[in-house]
Amino acid sequence: MNLKNYIKAIVFILLLANTSLAYSQNSSISNNAQISVLTRGSGDELYSTFGHSAIRVWDPVTRTDKVYNYGIFDFNAPNFYLNFVKGKLLFKVNKQDFSRFLYEYQYEKRWVKEQVLNLNTEQKQQLFNYLEKNVKPENRDYLYDYLYNNCATKIIEVLNISIGKDITFNEDHLEKNFTFRELLDQKLKTNTWSSFGIDLALGSKIDKQATILQHTFLPDYVWSQLNNSTIKNAPLVLSNRTILKEHKKVNSINFLGTPMFWSFLLLAFVAFITYTDYKNQLWSKWIDAFLFFVTGLIGLILTLLWFATDHTATANNFNLLWAMPVNLVALLLLFNKQNKKAKLHIYSIISLILLLVVPVVQLTGVQKFHPAFIPILLSLAIRYAFIWQKTK
Repeated sequence: MNLKNYIKAIVFILLLANTSLAYSQNSSISNNAQISVLTRGSGDELYSTFGHSAIRVWDPVTRTDKVYNYGIFDFNAPNFYLNFVKGKLLFKVNKQDFSRFLYEYQYEKRWVKEQVLNLNTEQKQQLFNYLEKNVKPENRDYLYDYLYNNCATKIIEVLNISIGKDITFNEDHLEKNFTFRELLDQKLKTNTWSSFGIDLALGSKIDKQATILQHTFLPDYVWSQLNNSTIKNAPLVLSNRTILKEHKKVNSINFLGTPMFWSFLLLAFVAFITYTDYKNQLWSKWIDAFLFFVTGLIGLILTLLWFATDHTATANNFNLLWAMPVNLVALLLLFNKQNKKAKLHIYSIISLILLLVVPVVQLTGVQKFHPAFIPILLSLAIRYAFIWQKTK
């Protein structure tokens, strides 16, 4: 072999060795590696209100410190907003450096806690292999569901699939089982538009009691569940630590911008107009048209969310008892030149009866309604009663 071919052979062997080494580094971890679950506190935006969960793999031997994050979505993805509305939103898992992952939460001043899992070498390798397979482009996408398939539920799923035969998720650590809505409310302030919107858009499906494991759609409950789980009769969590401390925020709410203020303002306005109409023998149909249009439009959206999307939580929505899409039809009856008083009279009676069903639904626990709905319901009741009186 001449010198030139000899050098080529050496280069080829070195490249092959480097390739093998890289593959080995990517496909195996050392005995000293640690795999942990990261839990992070709430952020200011609605999508970050409920916290976040991820998995960290740290290996001092291979100098690996990566985070596997199942909470990634792309605003620029084709038809992102349409898919979101239709309930067909794809999330993905990605792998990034722990330092880069942590920087965002340092900037936002959100706390981060870590649970190091009590795994042997074989279990670590099984979990690592699953994560590495899952992060490949052909495997990384999943159909997101905010109650049943999100970044937090993925933690339990990953552990179950990779090493589930060794893990027991004990379910005796909670004194009470909450409904899904109660769990959401734990992270939301009542008199906010976020809470108002959730109680408007999500139906009675989320008023059923969640199982203990279903509580883990919230990261805080993943944390408590892992602390109450075992692996081959030993604690699943080896140690807990706080990586970033909580920075307490004082978020003052301007009452003038809250749903409660605006719903009571609507009630006061409707009551004033109705009193004026009754006193002066008038009929301000424009206020009825406004109420019919707004509630009818809301009802149409809620109906589409129930029947035309794959969202599981928007079904069986009893807000349709007061936000009725047929109010858009009733709107036409108000200004029809033909004599439609009889139809409006019957419609007002039916509408009043349906409004009376709302507190029954609330009291029986079938569906919880937002407190700010009460002034809205009273506003509708006042006008339906006025229409009933005017069309007798």
